Amino acid sequence: MKKHLVLYDDECPLCTFQMKVLTWLDWLNVAALVPLSSESAREVAPQLDRETLRAEMHGITAGGAIHRGARCIRFLALRMPLLVPLGLLLWVPGVIWIAEHAYRLIANNRYVLSRVFGCKDACAIMPKRDREQDKLA
Repeated sequence: MKKHLVLYDDECPLCTFQMKVLTWLDWLNVAALVPLSSESAREVAPQLDRETLRAEMHGITAGGAIHRGARCIRFLALRMPLLVPLGLLLWVPGVIWIAEHAYRLIANNRYVLSRVFGCKDACAIMPKRDREQDKLA
């Protein structure tokens, strides 16, 4: 089965922490994480430039569709048992609009938020789940 790919900014401590959390929530192993610094990122999304990719998380479905930011979260949430309630909430009319604005606000300030919350040091405590599909991406 081909995995959905999640491209993320691995130079951002907050983004890296979120991906660590995602590995633990992905019980069904539906997503493979692809750091932007890897050669694979350029191969799987040649149509997207580096700045576009760095601006927000991108999900590329097994079928090739691209979801960005809050829409990527909604797509992934519906495929991970613990996150299904969040995914369903994001389908309520108007909620995705609010989520997109909140996502952009957080994404635009993610380096500042990383420093405020001490992500670089504190996030190192949480181990990343070693998964075979992340090695393939």
